[in-house]
Amino acid sequence: MNVARPFGLTLSTESARDIVGAAVRQAPADGVALVVTPNIDHIATIRRSPALAEAYKKAACIVCDGWPVQLYARFCGVPAARVTGCEITAELMRLAPYPFSQRLFFVVDSVTTSKAAEAWAACNGVESQVAVPPFGFERDAEYCVRLAETIREHRSTILIMAVGAPRSEVFVDSYRALLPPCWAFCVGQAVKVELGLVQRASSKWQSIGLEWLWRVLQEPSRLTKRYVAASVGFGYAVIEDQFRMLRESRS
Repeated sequence: MNVARPFGLTLSTESARDIVGAAVRQAPADGVALVVTPNIDHIATIRRSPALAEAYKKAACIVCDGWPVQLYARFCGVPAARVTGCEITAELMRLAPYPFSQRLFFVVDSVTTSKAAEAWAACNGVESQVAVPPFGFERDAEYCVRLAETIREHRSTILIMAVGAPRSEVFVDSYRALLPPCWAFCVGQAVKVELGLVQRASSKWQSIGLEWLWRVLQEPSRLTKRYVAASVGFGYAVIEDQFRMLRESRS
């Protein structure tokens, strides 16, 4: 019997603690183990971004960050857990100092985030390095090569990509041949939340599945159009996926 793969993805049933625990115990034996955290925006983007679709195809672990993604997975019969990027980042950063030797590399969005990450590492005795790529870095192949080489020279075992999707995922997948064997977590703003630079919605908002609305209310001009487009794109993705599964069931 074929196991359903919503959106063609193999979704994780593990908890954030299990995923992070495996990462800190041992680096991948070979290559990069990419961890991605899809929400409705990511699923919508996959439809129009072959590079992001390829990154997801090669990912070592795919969790349901957004509750609509989890709901659809369960509709398809997949007992996927909901694990947010914030939960993964919290587990990862609160474990420090680590029981096993780890070398972290942060790729973040600003000097402010960089300084906060450096301060966190110093306080927790963590070997780390931080990079703040310029806007549009993903289109600059020379810069991306230098960044990948810097990550490799640091001998990074854990790479934390916090520059948003699809930039984070596509960078890791496109330059994985230059990167060291490491776990690469694409977690977006979750790093800023854990560092105290951005406030996360309260547990009440989270429990009723309206964390997205709380974020929109904080940044309406930036996020309203994005969430509307993501909702429409996600709806199309669900419809397309149902037709795909119907074709596969008949073949």
